[in-house]
Amino acid sequence: MDDVNLQGKDFLKLLDFSREEILHLLDLATDFKLKKKNGVPHEELKGKNVALIFEKTSTRTRCAFEVAAHDLGMGTTYLDPQGSQIGKKESIADTARVLAGMYDGIEYRGFGQDIVETLAEYSKVPVWNGLTNEFHPTQMLADLLTIQERFGYLKDIRLCYLGDARYNMGNSLMVACAKMGMHFTACTNKKYFPDGKLVVQCEEIAKESGASLAFTEDVAEGTHGADVIYTDVWVSMGEPDAVWEERIRDLTPYRVTREIMDNAGEKAIFLHCLPSFHDLNTSIGREIKGKYGLNEMEVTDEVFESERSLVFEEAENRMHTIKAVMYATLKQQ
Repeated sequence: MDDVNLQGKDFLKLLDFSREEILHLLDLATDFKLKKKNGVPHEELKGKNVALIFEKTSTRTRCAFEVAAHDLGMGTTYLDPQGSQIGKKESIADTARVLAGMYDGIEYRGFGQDIVETLAEYSKVPVWNGLTNEFHPTQMLADLLTIQERFGYLKDIRLCYLGDARYNMGNSLMVACAKMGMHFTACTNKKYFPDGKLVVQCEEIAKESGASLAFTEDVAEGTHGADVIYTDVWVSMGEPDAVWEERIRDLTPYRVTREIMDNAGEKAIFLHCLPSFHDLNTSIGREIKGKYGLNEMEVTDEVFESERSLVFEEAENRMHTIKAVMYATLKQQ
């Protein structure tokens, strides 16, 4: 894939990338990971600087971008929700033009996809999507790398997503599977199936890649024979109690349990983009326990802490794949 050239390209959603380009990024990530593990310096982008806009705070995304940039020799400026005037005193378009005059790349993590798309439209330097309400492409690369490392391949892998599949994770996993020739199943209450327009778009992609898409409310059917069982939190903090009550009622049948993992098969792995409500060791976990009597939510602690859970390998791979994205889009030809 030496002919793949992504210099100057924005990284906003996987829909914008071909299978070959995605594989190229995974190859780069694998190479950078090997160098990191072996202590081989790779300051390929020394002298460059990137701006990291976080309208939504994060542990994994922030750390992954900062460490990856540092390893590549770059400087970073972190702009938290109070550290930027974006969308308040300064328009998104103006922010993009100001930052593009000072930085070599811009990361955005926040709300609507339209915001990161507008940043990219008005920026003369690459813009990277660290998460929006609709898509989470850097997480997808980490997930694909984790799956590839475990199984040795991606095509024909069967991935089942349980929970709320309407937003960034359900959307992005469906797109990733369609692009890579994998078999995607959304296993959830039908109220939480992905957007119909995106489903149609992914079905067209799947015709070319050999992927398949399925949607079911039947847990036994949806998880049977899956290679990857995937879930995410059901509710974002700050949403009203009525939303919590509804989601818990609708989605508790889709909690990932040992029985679900056994139904998937002996080789099945468990993935989660984190953070996870799997125990009472957080203030939010204890709050959930106090309000709803739950010791765990979207996944049991038994599964989360099992040998089949690769969530921490997956989290580490955020750094290696983000490094690949920054390098590929900023490198000098």
